[in-house]
Amino acid sequence: MIFGMTELARLADLCQRLRTSPGRLGKLALLADYLRALPPDTVATAVAFLTGRPFPQSDPRVLGVRWLPSVDEAPAAGSPLTLADVAAAFADIAKASGAGARRTRDELLRALASRASAEERETIQRIVVGEMRTGVSDGLVLEAIARAFAAPLESTRRAALRLGDLSAVAALAARGGAAALTAASVRAGVPLLPMLAQIAEDFDEVLEAHGGASALEYKYDGARIQLHRDGDRVGIWTRRLSDVTRSLPDVVETARRELAAAPFILDGEVLALDGAGRPLPFQELMRRFRRVHEVERLVREMPLTLCFFDCLMADGRSLIDEPYARRWEALTAVTGGRHLAERALVTSAEAAREFQARALAAGHEGVVAKDLRSTYDPGGRGKRWFKLKVAETVDCVIVAVDRGSGRRSKWLSNYHLAVRDGDDFADVGKTFKGFTDRQFVEMTERLWALATSDDGYTVRVRPDVVVEVAYNEIQKSPTYRSGMALRFARITRIRDDKAPGQATTLEELRLLYERQFATKGRSV
Repeated sequence: MIFGMTELARLADLCQRLRTSPGRLGKLALLADYLRALPPDTVATAVAFLTGRPFPQSDPRVLGVRWLPSVDEAPAAGSPLTLADVAAAFADIAKASGAGARRTRDELLRALASRASAEERETIQRIVVGEMRTGVSDGLVLEAIARAFAAPLESTRRAALRLGDLSAVAALAARGGAAALTAASVRAGVPLLPMLAQIAEDFDEVLEAHGGASALEYKYDGARIQLHRDGDRVGIWTRRLSDVTRSLPDVVETARRELAAAPFILDGEVLALDGAGRPLPFQELMRRFRRVHEVERLVREMPLTLCFFDCLMADGRSLIDEPYARRWEALTAVTGGRHLAERALVTSAEAAREFQARALAAGHEGVVAKDLRSTYDPGGRGKRWFKLKVAETVDCVIVAVDRGSGRRSKWLSNYHLAVRDGDDFADVGKTFKGFTDRQFVEMTERLWALATSDDGYTVRVRPDVVVEVAYNEIQKSPTYRSGMALRFARITRIRDDKAPGQATTLEELRLLYERQFATKGRSV
């Protein structure tokens, strides 16, 4: 590291070194050395920038720009750029709104670019588009934080799960070291990664794993939310930790009017129902989540139903280390018994199947089975929670798309699907089935904005869009790096509520492949 450099120049130099360092251990050492040398009040910003974010993970602000204006001249005279300068410029850009906002953003970006060297401009541009291309994952940054500030990796990881923000973890470690990380706790207003459920097919398997008794809840065809309240402050986050508070004023009002025991954090689902009480399609519900204009009209046109199923904090006290049964008691107290997910305690597979049949008859996806003894593990997935659905689906990431032909010639319409394989993605097939013409048009525009290369036929895209994919069978395949292929794949919905890191893993796909042979013969 060249410590005579200014702060932004150091970051640019580090990014270049990371790109040319082939080994994981080498990258880890570079990151740790860099973080250790920073002033404590700069560490949070540096971690956000290193992970390709203009703002920390828990910060809802967005830049609203994609490209840095080109500047041919040398950097303007004046003080060299610091990380704080860039952060301040980003804050002003995010704040620009109303008439002339686009021009204001461009002027602010141009002023920033005019002060930067060519290497610094490249780094700023990569932060703006969210692609540092240094081969550094969030997991590697977390390990670097632990090494830089002499903290146990497990304590650092635990703090990250509770704080939901690597920048906050880094700032805490820089100021208080291992002791501060160990003491990190859940905070109202800071979203946590949601606990996830493992796929299961058989209730006998579930009951055995749960010690003979399980709590079943409807698996709703809605969107998962995390609702926080601290005094009059209410925040709502999606499964992928996007802030949707402004889009859901009716949920905010419910939190203030009907829910007690603040500060609290509740985990649940929101659904849009038709006049007969049947769930509307997921895509209809997503209209509410994306809208920030004419929200009041949509509130009237599409009222939401709340179904809470967990309580992570009540009266300001964290409950994530308490058993499920205790958290349900706290949830009942916070809600007064209102807005609760449909639930039954079962001790037999027969009773479980009856409850599942009721869920399916009501138009929902199936059921989730929860161990009464289970604590809440942010971001975790295991046998403490199972999901049982009738339709076989997996969540894939679109990593590339082919240009269409015939009536689809103006669209990008043959989607390359992949599952998560560590920090990478492994292809499992292609499909053009499942979308309406309107969705093809919308997805074409969305994927062009994510394009990273184009050979005239296939457009590679940044892995950002998650889709739920139904299939008839999983087959072995020599064609794809995953070794698996989805037969008759068709997209059933866009999962805007999921981040790419929450897609189905290759390991999970292999388990699903093996489970097929419970009812099928296997060729020798």
